[in-house]
Amino acid sequence: MSRQASSHLDIAVLLPCYNEAATIGEVVSDFRAALPEAKIYVYDNNSTDGTALKAMLAGATVVRERRQGKGHVVRRMFCDIDADIYIMADGDGTYGPADAEELIRTLITERADMVVGTRRGVHDDAGRQGHAFGNRLFNQLYRLLFGNDFTDILSGYRAFSRRYVKSFPAISGGFEIETEMSVHASRLRLPVIELELDYGRRPAGSESKLSTFRDGFKILRMFALLMKETRPFAFFALIAVAFLALGILFAAPVVVEYFQTGLVPRMPTWVLSLCLVGLSFVSFAGGVILDSVAQGRNELLRLHYLSLPSIRSRHRSEAAEGDAQERDAA
Repeated sequence: MSRQASSHLDIAVLLPCYNEAATIGEVVSDFRAALPEAKIYVYDNNSTDGTALKAMLAGATVVRERRQGKGHVVRRMFCDIDADIYIMADGDGTYGPADAEELIRTLITERADMVVGTRRGVHDDAGRQGHAFGNRLFNQLYRLLFGNDFTDILSGYRAFSRRYVKSFPAISGGFEIETEMSVHASRLRLPVIELELDYGRRPAGSESKLSTFRDGFKILRMFALLMKETRPFAFFALIAVAFLALGILFAAPVVVEYFQTGLVPRMPTWVLSLCLVGLSFVSFAGGVILDSVAQGRNELLRLHYLSLPSIRSRHRSEAAEGDAQERDAA
């Protein structure tokens, strides 16, 4: 993308950071070189190693977010900053700032709302074998539950339109925020693009903040929560099937014994099976009702998204206002 093509756009580079003093200075400098017209924002999440000072000395605008967790930081960034295009990356130096131009060019030319920089070789070099296994598991689970829009839902290198950022109701608190971003795009059928980019190694002295098991369980919990909120019929239908299967399992020997003897000696088991079958029907009915509610919420989110100006319409409006002011002055 040429400098002339992007010079009229407000571009914000967002870097959530926690104890990244070893790398943040170079990351900010590299983004300033790659996107000299962009504003660089570093949101420091209670770092204790001088991250904020290093970022400030490198020329970034530094803001502190006291609530611990990447999700809290992203929610604050999206709320605070107004721009046409947003680039989000990590402060650990694993993503190449030089690739930001390609992300922006793709966002504009494809008229997308989100471009995800998928990580080339992430399964071979994810820090630990647990991380690599988790990446495979979560990507396959996402495709099973929410569709085939993404192949790397945990990538932290993304470009967003203003429409996406201002319509994204972030609720996550930690590293599961990337999953929520992907589901938001899938549920509203937003135009998204993936670009395969190089994924670097952390330099010496820089450590990953991702815990394989703790954050993995949080991501799985977010999968369940988002499925309940966005696909309630499927969610509660699965619960209904589980209750129904248990009810039949408990009822089968009682029914067999009844046909053999004409008696029901295990009455508590029979009552339990009837309760489980009843819960199955209640869960199924709840899923049908909540599915209608979810559709209404999706329509409201979609209408809010459409009410926000796109990049082109926003600048056409600003240009029209400028022409009107010039005519008034003349």
